[in-house]
Amino acid sequence: MARIAVIGAGTGAMAAAARLSVAGHRVTVYERSETYGGSLGRYARDGFVFDTGPGLLHLPAVYRDLFVKTGRESLEECVTLTQVDPASRHLFADGTAVSLPNASRAGVVGALDGALGEGAGARWGEFLDRAGVAWNRSRRPLLEEPLPQDRQPLGRDPYPAVRRRRLLLGARQARTPAEVGAWELADPRLAALLDGYALSYGLDPRRAPAAAALLPYMEETFGSWYVAGGMRALAEAVYERCLARKVEFVFGAEAVGVFEKDGRAAGIELADGGSVEADHVVVGAQPAPGLLPDLRERPERSDGALVPGRFLVLLSLRGGREAGAVHRTVVHAVDPAAERDAVFGGRTAELPTVTVLRPDDPATRPDGEHEAVTLMVTVAPHGPVDWTDAGLRERFADAVIGRASEAVPGLRERILHAEVRTPAETAADTGAQGGSVPAPALAGAEGAFLHSGNRTPLPGLYLAGGWSHPGGGLAHAGMSGALVAGLVVEGDGFRGSQ
Repeated sequence: MARIAVIGAGTGAMAAAARLSVAGHRVTVYERSETYGGSLGRYARDGFVFDTGPGLLHLPAVYRDLFVKTGRESLEECVTLTQVDPASRHLFADGTAVSLPNASRAGVVGALDGALGEGAGARWGEFLDRAGVAWNRSRRPLLEEPLPQDRQPLGRDPYPAVRRRRLLLGARQARTPAEVGAWELADPRLAALLDGYALSYGLDPRRAPAAAALLPYMEETFGSWYVAGGMRALAEAVYERCLARKVEFVFGAEAVGVFEKDGRAAGIELADGGSVEADHVVVGAQPAPGLLPDLRERPERSDGALVPGRFLVLLSLRGGREAGAVHRTVVHAVDPAAERDAVFGGRTAELPTVTVLRPDDPATRPDGEHEAVTLMVTVAPHGPVDWTDAGLRERFADAVIGRASEAVPGLRERILHAEVRTPAETAADTGAQGGSVPAPALAGAEGAFLHSGNRTPLPGLYLAGGWSHPGGGLAHAGMSGALVAGLVVEGDGFRGSQ
């Protein structure tokens, strides 16, 4: 039985901890804050309850596998999962609106044809077919296996872009989501739909590889799921599973260093001056400067781009949720190019893309005569933008509410209270630099959108969670926990789940 110290209590770290404890190891989690869950936070006031992180779960199979492998109770016995239908409603700059059904390719094609005109659905469907090819080519090496030492194969884009002859330019293929939208989708609204997926994951559609097509493919193929009581309930379930498997938690314990002995990780140093010996160390949070010993720390994104964060407006509303209200509505930017320039240039956009989340969940509101609504915007991180500036926060929140008014009838008149959370709060709560939110790993772009491997050059030291392979997002974080557990238990011969 090995002693394992886990730094951080995010979902990826807890997923690793539960699996390692089941394998017979003694696991202790050290968390800098006073609670678990990482980005899966919760804000409550006067009977209103809000998630402060992801609002929906994709690829629930990742957490089903975690619960199957760590106990008798299945995921569905611990939380209530509901597919949201429609999966999303989209309001475009020209006034067009479309609702996309959940996990129904034919339904999506029909909805797009009906809203955007004959042929729009077919173009989107053909795009998803190509995205499915990219998924099949990259799913296992990108998501289910440890990152190999030779990353060159993952530097090639798996998306089979259509070759087109362009006057004077010869044959060209789309290399980015922006080019896929312009050259293959051939409709500014379909292009905005694809751009919106990329942006929601913190990716610049002009720079990310075309393999970002995997993101809408995953959502539209495997569906979008809501956890009753809010997504925080998923973190609670994973935490309870850890406790049931005898994982120990120490809260208010900030790790400031990993020390080594005889050429391998031997424990962690704490901010209070104490230290903990361990046979293995798992870093489940973004490594702060100085935390990792004698390693060449590479940036999370080797292309040098800003890693965005999230701006939230949590609205307590009078008046019940109207019949037919959609769980998730995306109000697309009036000027997508200007928004991208702002977000990835370290500024605020004037009329940003706003995701409006309206869960039909009695647990989120005091009674049926009220509603809890979350507005979410991808923004530049804290640093380039001073998100502690009260005036800026107020102005931007007002602009966001104005945009969301297109999706929620009489929104301004219904507001009882508005709570604003910015990347500055994310940084304080989770320790992520600038409040950035890691994006999923993508193949292509010569490996610029890959993350640090789960196995480090120092024996006994591993990385889990969204800042390591295979990147950010709830499903990806859960996958990282499974990979780390496999590497610890099976050693260097581990090649991923079968």
